[in-house]
Amino acid sequence: MIYLAIGAAVLWFLVGLGRGQTVFKRREWRIFSGALSVAAFAGAAFAGLRGAWEISIILTILGLWTVTTARINAARAPRPPPSSSKMSEAEARSLLGIDADATEDEIEAAYRRLMRMAHPDTGGTTGLATQLNAARDRLLGG
Repeated sequence: MIYLAIGAAVLWFLVGLGRGQTVFKRREWRIFSGALSVAAFAGAAFAGLRGAWEISIILTILGLWTVTTARINAARAPRPPPSSSKMSEAEARSLLGIDADATEDEIEAAYRRLMRMAHPDTGGTTGLATQLNAARDRLLGG
């Protein structure tokens, strides 16, 4: 019964305190998670040898969960999108693949063509879509 209480306390600590915040940084979590999984497996083996199969199964599941979460990266704060003022006009034109004498319609057409391929919903990346948005805003002055 003590193992269940310890497991519930650990679960409360990890879930209850971590709402919306990272309880541990990535490195700290990996160390804590590894140590907790070793302790859970040792407790499961001890409980299994003493005949407490229910506790052994629960501790084994807890150990497997902590082993798998040791490899998960801690949540990272999202990076702010690059400002269009930081991108030079030459970089923006190069990114969109247009000449220096391109009109607004040509800029929009190039932006739409590239965004169809680079949008995250169609298999592109958020970073590239953000760069395309910044390039368009830089060239159109928006």
